[in-house]
Amino acid sequence: MTTLTFDFQAGDAAERRSIAIGDLVIAGWTGRDPHKVQEHVEELRLLGVAPPASTPCFYRAGASLLTTATAIDCLGGESSGEAEFVILVAEDSGWWVGAGSDHTDRKVESYSIPVSKQLCPKPVAPTLWRFEDVADHWDRLELHAWVEEDGKRVPYQAGSVAAMRDPRDIAAAYRALGYELTPGTIMFGGTLPVIGGIRPCRDFSFELRDPIRGRAITHGYAARWLAD
Repeated sequence: MTTLTFDFQAGDAAERRSIAIGDLVIAGWTGRDPHKVQEHVEELRLLGVAPPASTPCFYRAGASLLTTATAIDCLGGESSGEAEFVILVAEDSGWWVGAGSDHTDRKVESYSIPVSKQLCPKPVAPTLWRFEDVADHWDRLELHAWVEEDGKRVPYQAGSVAAMRDPRDIAAAYRALGYELTPGTIMFGGTLPVIGGIRPCRDFSFELRDPIRGRAITHGYAARWLAD
């Protein structure tokens, strides 16, 4: 169990409050387009990562890994971020949408995806939108990510969330396995292909854009690589 503080934005109103998070679910291989899923398969295969037997798949990780901090610590120098939309389920108000980074140890991922998911903190932006406010134009939302390389901010990921399954479909797939997204759960919803290939990066920033309402959720962080 961990407690995080968010700005909950519903319509034109916003309320800053803390919420207890008991479960972290990371959905993987959630692409709608099988060709794009295969692209991600090949992206990870180059790192020695074997794909799951079926898709989508779900990894459980400790809720204590979640953080809204702008600095994290990771063992070794083989980790990098992944921009994803996230769904938070609140007891009193249902689904909320945010953005996060599934920061992952790539070396460990090559031999165990579940273990790699548990090794690194999972940064999330401290802002959430009410799901009902974006549900009718969900596929118009966009994800973007950048990394710092040679002193420059370089595009790392860019595209529409329509590349991934709708979160309602992901929740249904999770339910089909006998589980539920219960209150106090945060689910990461999948990621986009990387521009230039997956690679270690210390400085990572990401953004979930809503071009219909003209707003964005942004966050960034620096990873301190500890000697292994």
